[in-house]
Amino acid sequence: MEERHMADYVQVFPLGERIEVLLSAEHEKILALGEKMNAACEDAYMNGYNWEALFRYYLEQNDPDILTDMKTDPEAGMYVAYWPLTEENEARAKRFQDIIRALAEDEEALCRMVREHGGEIEWD
Repeated sequence: MEERHMADYVQVFPLGERIEVLLSAEHEKILALGEKMNAACEDAYMNGYNWEALFRYYLEQNDPDILTDMKTDPEAGMYVAYWPLTEENEARAKRFQDIIRALAEDEEALCRMVREHGGEIEWD
């Protein structure tokens, strides 16, 4: 798992009896994106806790099913979401991974969302 996955900023993997999505908030691409988002909204200092706030807001608006049974464990340098390990939750985790990738790859749209809706997001 180590080297193959660590080059990527978002991963999905089973761990014990759960399925996890891990975002490395300290990955070079994610750090650079966080700086742009912080420039767009002063409160958007993108540590793991604020990634959680952003994702929760986005999912509530766009794909609330992913939030079903989801728990999170954000920290300064990373964000982890996890669910009990079931087929349905594996599908949710993979969808969430795709959403994170889509958001990270469309920096302009993400910064616009933060600029326009930053006041609605419950930042850390």
